[in-house]
Amino acid sequence: MAVLKTMGQNPQGKRLQVVEQSPNYRNNSFQNLSITNMMTSKRDTFKVFRKFMNKPKDTKPPCALPSVKTDLKNLPDGKPVLVWFGHSSYLIKINGKHILVDPVFSGYASPFKIRSAKNFAGSNVYCVDDMPPIDVLLITHDHYDHLDYTTLLKLQAKTKHIVTSLGVGAHFEYWGIPNTMVTELDWHQSTQLPGDIELTAEPARHFSGRSFTRSKTLWSSFVLKAPGYTLYLGADSGYDTHFKTIGQKHGPFDIAILECGQYNEMWHNIHMMPEETAQASIDLNAKTLLPVHWGKFSLSLHPWNEPIQRVTKRAAELNVPIATPLIGEPVTIGSTYPRPNGEAGQATHPWWNKVKELSTISL
Repeated sequence: MAVLKTMGQNPQGKRLQVVEQSPNYRNNSFQNLSITNMMTSKRDTFKVFRKFMNKPKDTKPPCALPSVKTDLKNLPDGKPVLVWFGHSSYLIKINGKHILVDPVFSGYASPFKIRSAKNFAGSNVYCVDDMPPIDVLLITHDHYDHLDYTTLLKLQAKTKHIVTSLGVGAHFEYWGIPNTMVTELDWHQSTQLPGDIELTAEPARHFSGRSFTRSKTLWSSFVLKAPGYTLYLGADSGYDTHFKTIGQKHGPFDIAILECGQYNEMWHNIHMMPEETAQASIDLNAKTLLPVHWGKFSLSLHPWNEPIQRVTKRAAELNVPIATPLIGEPVTIGSTYPRPNGEAGQATHPWWNKVKELSTISL
């Protein structure tokens, strides 16, 4: 029963009626802007199963990852600050408000405590107790590596409001979270938040679902606007024309937070290749790229540090400014920031190549 509870519940009744009014909901499910097959061919489904049964050892780090232990409850005021917790979880402090995105602090990206979905050693140095009061909890879509049931319930007491994609609120209601706490957005819809902050849901190329039934809830990227700053919160997405459209509509962006891990040619439509991540930041007209969706879980077949190696290489070739913080290292948006080893600036610092040499650092 506990596992079934974790899976949540898709929209029903009046919620389903609202979902069915969306222009993005057709043939009983949400649709991408472009035709998007999950797998590039039917044969790939069997290939994936065989490959996952014999995962290479290098899909996980050889030792515990290094990290920075930052006092999140006393982040500086002034320019916006972002702290990454590995994978797609991060905290933003902007205009004195705390926005927490897709937190997964339970240790697993799955409804089951199975080894293949367990976080990397050293990537779990932050927990709910470390978080400040959360003004906005942003959940981009309902996959387990973005919407974690255990983390959500623990965060409820310190969270003022939740913003998410259309339909995802059905899970929250099923878990006992008051509807008054939740705002659901369809693509191109916006909500005004305290601190003169605006969040707008925009398209992504992906899918949703916490069981064998897919795409009954929406998946979104989000544009965050505050006086003097515009941020792109990219979530999961395959590469497509929506990046350029969003850049033309909302850009330029001070920072674009884009996925660069858990990819494979067999599911290329729903997860970008790292080289495409660098190009997407150009399409968005972003001043700085922050690659995420790596560094915590092994949900694909590539070496654990291949995503960041490939995206930094391509970013250098395209002259794309890139921020590559350690887990927990604060990134000051709109300016350079000091690194623990004395290096300055949001330049590439290849800590992933020397994980055995580094240890946890406190700031």
